Amino acid sequence: MITLTLDPKSKTPLYIQLYDGIKQMILEGSLRENQRLPSKRSLSSHLKISVLTVENAYGQLVDEGYLRSKAGSGYFVEHLLPSLKDQKRRASPADRSSHINEQKDQTPVLRPAVCDFSTKGTDTASFPFSIWRSLSRQVLSRPAAQLLAPCPSEGTAELRTAIAGYLAAFRGLTVDPAQIVVGAGSEYLVSLIIQLLGRDLTYGIENPGYYKIASIFREHGVRCVGVPLDSCGACPEEKALPHVLHITPAHHFPTGICMPAGRRASILSLMEQRGGYVIEDDYDSEFRYKGQIIPTLAAMDQSGRVIYLSTFTKLLAPSIRISYMVLPPALLEEYQKRLSFYTCTVPVFDQLTLASFISEGYLERHVNRMKKLYKKKRDALVDALDRSSLAPVLRIEGAEAGLHLLLKVENGMSEEELVKKAASCGVGLHGLSEYTLKNTPCPISKGATPCLVLGYNGITEEQIEQSVSLLEKAWIV
Repeated sequence: MITLTLDPKSKTPLYIQLYDGIKQMILEGSLRENQRLPSKRSLSSHLKISVLTVENAYGQLVDEGYLRSKAGSGYFVEHLLPSLKDQKRRASPADRSSHINEQKDQTPVLRPAVCDFSTKGTDTASFPFSIWRSLSRQVLSRPAAQLLAPCPSEGTAELRTAIAGYLAAFRGLTVDPAQIVVGAGSEYLVSLIIQLLGRDLTYGIENPGYYKIASIFREHGVRCVGVPLDSCGACPEEKALPHVLHITPAHHFPTGICMPAGRRASILSLMEQRGGYVIEDDYDSEFRYKGQIIPTLAAMDQSGRVIYLSTFTKLLAPSIRISYMVLPPALLEEYQKRLSFYTCTVPVFDQLTLASFISEGYLERHVNRMKKLYKKKRDALVDALDRSSLAPVLRIEGAEAGLHLLLKVENGMSEEELVKKAASCGVGLHGLSEYTLKNTPCPISKGATPCLVLGYNGITEEQIEQSVSLLEKAWIV
């Protein structure tokens, strides 16, 4: 039986204390591979805590790949590579919280009159304009020399320090602010990475995946290959391992797969042997509606093989084109030698405003507010689909996190027919096959159930109800 000392008076929730304790026992080897854990009821009785507390802790461990759940049999310790087991204990999310394809043509057949379930939208109506305006005025009141002086290539020290604090507090990633490079959008930073690593390497991208990255790779003249997925996310073949691998491990786009710890450790081990690099695109990890935020791959990296990439666009607004990357020490030195002649592409004024927004706690509060709002929209969409006459032929997947979900439809129509019929009624939709790479084998078999990608962050609850009602008319055969 697992015996741990839990403190009900601690600010750290009991389920996080239990999660931390079990995770540490797995990493230390006290709990061995394939070992069956006590049932939720027996462990709750033994530790004198609620069954729900155990369920939440087990659930988080399953999500992160430390446990697996087998229906009717219970929970078992998952296989972990030695490199993962050798990690030192890292702070839990609660411990940290006290710190501060080229894409095919996606144009709908008709312009949506009701709404477009695009994954590009953001709820700009909820942007904290008054706070941003106030901070902007404060920045404008600073000495002119501060605002008009040349900006370092990597970005202002103030913003990089604020980002480092945010990463330590909320992503469990401790970095030196000097490792951070700020740029106007992830696409620009990926271009810098290509120049830094070289054009003679093979670059891999998840297939299906984020088509823009593949377009950037190809426009820079580098060889881009698709990396297939399985139920654990990107599954690179050892014999055909690319030199550079772009992945979204916390929440794969567009399938929503969360890469478990074992697969993460495997990829890190392979890339270390290969002498290659992983670009970890952490584009929307903050929006997770069940359990804690999944730890970053970069936080697991012991050999300097991960380039961490993230953006504020999804958190704030599409017009705020501020992204950043965290370079491993060796690559940082190379960047400073070869690429520091570039001028930072983000205006100093915007950088200083965002730095204040982060350091004064406004970003944390905004993210928490948006998380509730997006969860409400997701629930409204799921509820509307469940209540519709289409419910018997629908299956929803990947709704636990992020800003979109997958909708599988079994009404006899093909994916193309579903999209066209929806567009004819004024509803814009995109199929999963649209995110596969051109000139590569399609990983989605012809006999597979048609699957649609529904982004809900840029639409209203009223539009959701209207759209589902229109889809009923369009899709009922």
